[in-house]
Amino acid sequence: MISLESAFQRSLFEHALEFAGRQIGNLVERYPDFYPMYTKEGRWKHELPAWTHWCDGFLPGMMWILAGREAPGGWRDLAIRYSRPLEPRQFDRDVHDLGFIFMSTYYRWLELTGDAALKNVLVQAGRTMGLRFKEKGEYLRSFVSDDSLFIDIMMNVGVVFYAARETGDEQLRDLAMRHCLTTRRVLVRGDGSTAHEGLFDLETGEFLKQSTQQGFRGDSCWSRGLAWALYGFGTSYNYSGDPRFLRTAEACADFYLAHTPTDGVPPWDYDAPPESRALVDTSAAAIAASGLLQLSKLSTDPIRGRLYDAAARRVLETLCSDHLAESDPVWEGILKGGVYHIHKKLGVNESVMWGEYFFVEALDRALETTTAP
Repeated sequence: MISLESAFQRSLFEHALEFAGRQIGNLVERYPDFYPMYTKEGRWKHELPAWTHWCDGFLPGMMWILAGREAPGGWRDLAIRYSRPLEPRQFDRDVHDLGFIFMSTYYRWLELTGDAALKNVLVQAGRTMGLRFKEKGEYLRSFVSDDSLFIDIMMNVGVVFYAARETGDEQLRDLAMRHCLTTRRVLVRGDGSTAHEGLFDLETGEFLKQSTQQGFRGDSCWSRGLAWALYGFGTSYNYSGDPRFLRTAEACADFYLAHTPTDGVPPWDYDAPPESRALVDTSAAAIAASGLLQLSKLSTDPIRGRLYDAAARRVLETLCSDHLAESDPVWEGILKGGVYHIHKKLGVNESVMWGEYFFVEALDRALETTTAP
């Protein structure tokens, strides 16, 4: 027998996913073949800078999710149309984001269609990511500079693990493992909070300090970075089976649950001063929700797994009820209240494309395990 709570959740999540599909359809119609990053006053098309070129996989990634659900609207053809132009970026050495670009698109494409040729693109993307590895320091360098490690890269190391698994390349797997262990050591603190960036001495490989590009301070906990770690270490555990990565993912999840307001949506930085703590980041919440749903299945403790599942659904309920853009007819995004780069004043309290993608992914994951009436 279906519970009233499950019926309510399913209805809420299905409605939000239908709205997401409408907004994506409107975006494609309004700005054909455009790959947005963040809105300005609710509009996707504007002349503000991107800072870095990392978001192109998220729009077609949502199309693949909808195609997988067999939603009406020709999503598979659209997903192919928006994914295919990304193919040359399997060789892109300018960004550390090839996991974002290809695991959201070509991996989903492969899973849905079984087209073996797609695997070659994913493998090459993983090998290209591996070229970022710094032997002195043992990390995949960020796009900023050789001495810089970002917590975000935990969300991209999965494509390296994938390439290593599919080719049997133990050297590639080893560098992915070492990257995760270094990130765990230098960016994840004892209480499960995270730093955004770590800086190294290039001559010796010595770790120098924690820093930040987008958080409040080098020693603060930027909420989106925490969500990247929660999700990324879970993914790395799923590929490697190394229990250290599961423990790290759970520590980050526990910090998130302990320090986030009861509605599940965090401030943009947990250590921000009182005057800016009211600024939330719904994109961090969406990432955390999807990461918690993944972690609920990976955890070896059933009680902890149920806790993570319930917490993820609470976050999604809040996002669906309080942050959906449905009541604003001129707003072009799905979720309001996302934050891109507060210091550069880019995409602050706007829709952001990664928030859209991980919200849709989390809804899809939650509906897979929510009982139908």
